[in-house]
Formats: sequence, structure tokens, C-alpha cells
Amino acid sequence: MATTELAEQQLLIGGEWRAARSGDTFTRLNPYTGETATRASAGGAEDARAAVDAAHGAFAGWAQTQPGARRAILSRAADLITERQEEIAATMLEETGATFGWGMFNCMLASGTLREAAAQTYGTVGEVIPSDVPGKLAMAVRAPAGVVIGIAPWNAPMILSARAVAMPLAYGNTVVLKASELCPRTHGHIAAAIADAGVPPGAINFLTNQPQDAAAVVEALIAHPNTRRVNFTGSTRVGRIIAEIAGRNLKRVLLELGGKAPFVVLADADLERAAAAASFGAFFHQGQICMSTERVIVDRSIAEPFAALLATRAGALRVGDPRDAETQIGPLVNDAALERVGELVEDARARGAQVLCGGVADGPCYPPTVLYGVDSQMRVYREESFGPLASIIPVDGVEQAIEVANDTDYGLAAAVFSANVPQALEVAQRIESGICHINDATVHDEPQMPFGGVKASGWGRFGGRAALEEFTELRWLTIQESERHYPI
Repeated sequence: MATTELAEQQLLIGGEWRAARSGDTFTRLNPYTGETATRASAGGAEDARAAVDAAHGAFAGWAQTQPGARRAILSRAADLITERQEEIAATMLEETGATFGWGMFNCMLASGTLREAAAQTYGTVGEVIPSDVPGKLAMAVRAPAGVVIGIAPWNAPMILSARAVAMPLAYGNTVVLKASELCPRTHGHIAAAIADAGVPPGAINFLTNQPQDAAAVVEALIAHPNTRRVNFTGSTRVGRIIAEIAGRNLKRVLLELGGKAPFVVLADADLERAAAAASFGAFFHQGQICMSTERVIVDRSIAEPFAALLATRAGALRVGDPRDAETQIGPLVNDAALERVGELVEDARARGAQVLCGGVADGPCYPPTVLYGVDSQMRVYREESFGPLASIIPVDGVEQAIEVANDTDYGLAAAVFSANVPQALEVAQRIESGICHINDATVHDEPQMPFGGVKASGWGRFGGRAALEEFTELRWLTIQESERHYPI
């Protein structure tokens, strides 16, 4: 596996890769080794405004580009991601501590997202609506909205940065992608692939900034008079701030925020199958996924044998250096995340939860941890851990399982395991979440699916046809084909 060359990640504005106007840079450290992983341009509010100006300048031309041409460019960008996937995966490893396999999967799904967007370029269809006025042809048509701001997180950086820009571009919008401060070089690969695929200068623009400038950059992007849409994936805390700024500026926003995914195991479930799905959902990528299994809600009659199966699986996972091909669980993204997970475990332990495996940090890594007997008095019951923690909550019957599943501010992903699929479907329909999988893990995504949450997990939907509602304007057009009599 090659190590990527350390070079400054620059901004892309109006088709030109350049440094920030201030000339400042910032660094990102490798979360496992502590070595410098990236040096990036520290863009500011002035750069943000310039990026929106460039996107606005390119909008008319890109919006009028034929759908077949847009489709070809997005398909070529998908090809470039595939061609560059080993380099990209290595960059992800260095910046975020991801395993190489997670990096490769990110590239595969990012490529798929671009291909799905390419397929949607012909999808901006409308309808003819009957009018009561004689001789009037009335139509509802979809039109590109304008400049779209995409703000992507670090945890699935290729998947989520592709999602932030692919559908907007497909429908004829132009975009500004603001990178995460934790993976500027990884996010830069998406912008580079789309630019290299042949979009006109300004159709995609790319910003990086140091953490202390994030608030000013985001406000400048949203407040710009030519910004028409904002999409953000990240924490609920930051999502609230973005929604407030967007509200003050009357900008429409799509938010995909935090999660506290319930994983319901009913009394008749296949325990081996459920334990396998729970282990994957809770521990994959160190639990640093918005869909990660956070609350394992198990019927009390089978809770102990299920917990033993899950703890055995968790204890067998290999923890360590993500550069090692055998590693399954790498480091958490930074020291703050490591400290937070440790605090949640200690609070649960102090309040009576049993730690069946894990429970102690190992350098920059936190081993997969299974907590048994979690209840509502413990912080981990309500707070999103964003770490490799599986909290088992025994319940008495289906009704209590549903009650506990819904006892959260979040509502993104969920899962229900049962041998009785009709019963599981009934339970799934009563769980307050945007996504629910029956007899499968909470962690699952496909580009063509409507992805998003309810409650504090956000609003709106990415993916497939659902994105049409988010990134286009619905317009009413009429043609009066015959002479009309007016009353005055």
C-alpha cells in the first residue's frame, strides 16, 4: 500500500486550484501516529464568497448543458474515483485513521453515488395539470435551484462528500463543497475527480479551512445572496447552528445529523444472525457512523445468551494500527473522541452496567465494548457515543421494546430482528426513524435510496428520486393557447 505524498491541499475556485487569499495553511495529524498527514490552505470568509461568486457565474451555462453531457461528465468522475481508489484510501487512512478496506469501500460507494446521479440527469420530469381556463396549458416543471452549498463530514468522507454534490450537479445546479477540517485532502479527491472529468470552471468549487475559521466560512457561504440550497451532514449540535443561519437568511437546508440507532431483538430472533449484524453495526469503523448500532434492545428471555454471543464476537475483533491489513478496529478520530467514549463507559459502569468486554482505551484505540444492563439513568442510554460501544438494554416484550426504541431525541436508522417477518414489519412501522431494516444491520446505504432521519436526526432526504425535491425548484408554467376574455 503506497503512502500518499504530502503536499498542500489547495482551494478550487472558478476552475483554478489556488492558495487561500491570506496565504495561511493548517495541518492535520494522523490520529494513530501523531505525524503530520496533511497541510491545507486555510480559506476564510473572503474565499467562501469568491467560491459562491464563481458557482453563480457558472450556473447559467451548466444549467443549460444537455442532460446527456452532464451524465457523461458524472460517469467519467465515477471512473476516476475508481482509478484513484488506492491513493484515496491511503489518504483516508492517514487523515482519519480509517482502515484501508473502509477507504476502498468509500471509493466504491462514492463512485456508485456519482453513477446514480448520472442516471438521474434525465429525471427532472414534470406534469401537465388540467386547468379550468379554456385553452390554457398548465405545467409543473422542475428547474435547477442555483448554487448549492455542500458541507461534508470526516467519518465516511468519500461517500458523504460525493453525496453532497453529485445530485445537485446532475440536476443542473453548481456547487461549493466545504471540506471537513479533519480530512481536507480526502475531500479534495472528490472535487478533483469532478473537475478532471470536465465540468466547466466554477461548476464545482472546493474550500478548506482551519477549525477556528469554520463558523465564519459557513456563515459567509450560507448568507451569500446567490446561495440557493445548503446541505449538511454532521452532528446535531452543528446542524442546529446551520439551520439557524439558514433560517435567518431564508435559505432552504437539508440536514442529516446524529443518530442513536436502536437494534431490536425479539424473543424469536435467530441469535447468531442478530449478533453478527449487531457486531458489524456497532463496531464497524469504530462505531463512527451516523447509522451505528448504539442501543441493543433485547427481549429479556434471550438477553443473556445474546449478550454472550455479541461479547464473544466483539472480543475477537483485531484492534490496532490501521496500516496493518489484518486490523479491523483502528483508532478513534482524535483524543476528544477517545476521552468521550471512556467517560460514557465509566458512567455506565458506575451506575451498574456490566462491561462484558473492552472498556479500557488502548493507546489511540478503544476496543469494541459491550455494556449489559444499560438503563435510562446512564449517559450512554441517550448520548450518541460515536464510538465502538454496544449498549444492551433488556426489555419485557414487544411493547416495551418499541417504547425504548422511541425513547430518544434521534431518529435516523433502526433494525428489528425476528423470525416472524410480519410482526417485525409492524414493529418497524412503529419505530420513529427515517430508516429501518428487518433482519439486517442498522449500517446500510445505497445511492438510490431515500436517506435521512426524523426528530433530531434532521430533515429532508438524500438519494435517488428523493433528491429531486431537495435540489430543484418546482415551477408552474402556463401557455394560453386561445384568446381569453378578461373582466376589465
